[in-house]
Amino acid sequence: MNDNAATSVLSLKQLPLFPLQTVLFPGGWMPLRIFEVRYLDMIKRCHHAGAPFGVVCLSEGSEVRRVDPSAPGGQAHEAFFDAGTVAHIEQVAHPQPGLMFIHCKGLQRFHITSSQRLTHGLWVADVTLRESDPLVPVPEHLTPTRDALQRLLLNLQEREPHKMNELPLQPPYEWNNCGWVANRWTELLPAPAEIKHRLMTLDNPLLRLELVSDLLDQLGVER
Repeated sequence: MNDNAATSVLSLKQLPLFPLQTVLFPGGWMPLRIFEVRYLDMIKRCHHAGAPFGVVCLSEGSEVRRVDPSAPGGQAHEAFFDAGTVAHIEQVAHPQPGLMFIHCKGLQRFHITSSQRLTHGLWVADVTLRESDPLVPVPEHLTPTRDALQRLLLNLQEREPHKMNELPLQPPYEWNNCGWVANRWTELLPAPAEIKHRLMTLDNPLLRLELVSDLLDQLGVER
């Protein structure tokens, strides 16, 4: 599915949302284990229709639905940031009834204009798609940051080749693209989800990569 296909989300409105305690970036590859009825039904419908869904980062609450008798409708409070990424389902597996494994790919970022929680707990939203990152070549002073990511990928390929399908780094690789390199680093780093979300929302891919480089320094990552 390309970005033009993702644009149809605007005309459909009511984009189903999957709130998670992590962030999906454009170009990212995310494995998900689905077992809640609200998401099993959502993923089945999206997969059969070839339709996308939206991944948003939780700011409050849990990924798994919790009951709270004192809350309206008996559902525990959930809150998420007002921006996310359109996800397209790439692979689906049904190992047993009531369990589904999927791999999805991040497409375009979006901003939520309105959202609604349905009676069975699923969130839907009207969204405005944001522009894709412009292609900005990696400048010389940030090539060590890019090269370190290349080395990390090679090390992972050598140590755990059987797990490569689970990584957010999937081909095609765009090693001379600031936005792509920044996104892949951010997905891999052990940083709080809120920081990852802030980086995802930045419209300047060069600034995003510079901030990622600073974050690597803070974490003591050698380059």
